[in-house]
Amino acid sequence: MRVRLPLTLAAIALLAVGAATLVHSSRSPAGVPERPALSAADLTGGAPAGPVPDQAFAVPADAAGPAHTFQGRLILDGESAEGGFRVVQDEFDNAGSGDNPVRHLPDISLEFVQDGGELIPAVQGLVYTGHPGWNLIVGPGRAWRQGGDGDRSRAAFPFTLVSRNQNCTHNGSMTFLYDAATVSRVRYQVTQETCPYFKFDMWGQPAARYQPYPVKDADAIKAAHAAEVAARLPVKPFERLAEDHPGVDPAAFTKGIGPDHLTAHGLFYKGVHYVAGCRTRHGTYAFCENMRLPSFSTAKTAFAAVAHMRLAQRYGPEVSTEPIEAHLPELKNAAGDWTGVTFEHGVDLATGNHASAAFMDDENASVGRFFNAESYGDKTAAAIGYPRRSDPGTRWVYHTSDTFLVTQAMANYLRKRTDESADLFRMVSDEVYKPIKLSAGTRAQTLRTDNKPDGAPHGGAGLFWIADDLAKTAKLLNDDRGKADGVQLLHPGELDSAMQRDPADRGLPSGPSGAGFYNNGTPAEVFTPAAFPQYTCTFHVPYMSGFGGITVAMMPNGVTFYYISDNNEYAWADAVHTANRISPHCP
Repeated sequence: MRVRLPLTLAAIALLAVGAATLVHSSRSPAGVPERPALSAADLTGGAPAGPVPDQAFAVPADAAGPAHTFQGRLILDGESAEGGFRVVQDEFDNAGSGDNPVRHLPDISLEFVQDGGELIPAVQGLVYTGHPGWNLIVGPGRAWRQGGDGDRSRAAFPFTLVSRNQNCTHNGSMTFLYDAATVSRVRYQVTQETCPYFKFDMWGQPAARYQPYPVKDADAIKAAHAAEVAARLPVKPFERLAEDHPGVDPAAFTKGIGPDHLTAHGLFYKGVHYVAGCRTRHGTYAFCENMRLPSFSTAKTAFAAVAHMRLAQRYGPEVSTEPIEAHLPELKNAAGDWTGVTFEHGVDLATGNHASAAFMDDENASVGRFFNAESYGDKTAAAIGYPRRSDPGTRWVYHTSDTFLVTQAMANYLRKRTDESADLFRMVSDEVYKPIKLSAGTRAQTLRTDNKPDGAPHGGAGLFWIADDLAKTAKLLNDDRGKADGVQLLHPGELDSAMQRDPADRGLPSGPSGAGFYNNGTPAEVFTPAAFPQYTCTFHVPYMSGFGGITVAMMPNGVTFYYISDNNEYAWADAVHTANRISPHCP
């Protein structure tokens, strides 16, 4: 898919509150109430006319435990040609018309293991399918029995279509009946996305095959999933903020964010993760706790800057002064001058190479040639096409292309310090994301060049979160000061600068008004008594930000608030003011 991606600046899979648990009942399946939507008859015959309520894919509150164990491969047949598609918004004609492959699923062939009522994919995270429009993420689902299914069990799981070369996510669910050797047709629908320019519903019910066999490392897959679920942060409904913190209006946190475009939001404070429901066009998503949503430019902080801080912790803070041109031979052909440009300048978006210093001018102009470039060569050629306009480290200019370049330079530096097989994303995943217990799907893969699992990581975008991941990443940066289980993962000095804890190093003026700061890959807003008379002090709020309307505000009072939306709305000052009622920003 050759989509046009508009300007870029940070999704959250919100944890289901009060989700139904499986009842391992001694009742016969006939004693379990039948549900009106997606009955056994629906799954064994006919073609769906459109999406059903998303809760039809959820486990009923009074379901019985599954009678069968699903282990092996689920293969969908004919999905590349069947199904329905309804455009909601398509600014750049991505869907086209007729039998455009974007209107259909990629090939689906998935390995699962089952652990009681848990249906666990053998492979989680972004999978490069080779499809012209879609890559794929599959998440953990559930298995159960319900009335009307006869002697068969039922399974459902979440999946996400990821635009090729882009960070947009389109979330859906699949469900089917199964026994020891066969499966029914598979009902699927896609009803939700975080993608400002391309929105649609997709649905279908292709034939499917089940190949039962012992999956390699099945016990390890089960154990890893159980450990991941056990390590998730304690959760409360978002509305409980009013009860736990009297005087707080939970609705005030999302003031100014259109509810029809708000996928998810939540708040983390003192070990508790307050989460709101995850919306779709057809009700509440059935797998909120495993919904995959995009990082977009939150990756500038959570990946590129974190990689920089991890290298500094590994090899010393002098890593920051490493010259980019010494580690990126492609710069010999650059239009600009990269002499004296360091890793820190690259992470700070202050390389001095730009066509225009006006806010977002270069970023908007680079959409076609940089963001849509698939190969490493084409992406690099677009990134190095700017002339030298200012001294390195003196002017902030928003360039996702510069984040891409410094990511490649840091990757080459890592290879020189270790071996040629080293991978920068894998280092961050193993040495940062794993210790803070991010989900397997986030740790597994990122967007890469050449639409290949071994391509170069994009750096400035390309992570795929669930809500728990996002809260834990903010916790690492804001609460735990770069430590996990007492081990320092990120260089404390570099992190303090990023989080505005070093008054002597605020970074460079940034943003459309130049009133904010950008330091070590992390933007920050300044709140002053002059602008906000309710405060008696000046304080800085570092945050992660992403294209379309994604903000993760990491406040100095210990509150982190995030929202994931896709209507280009960046309104979060009211969230800062409301958080002041939880804990004062000014002592």
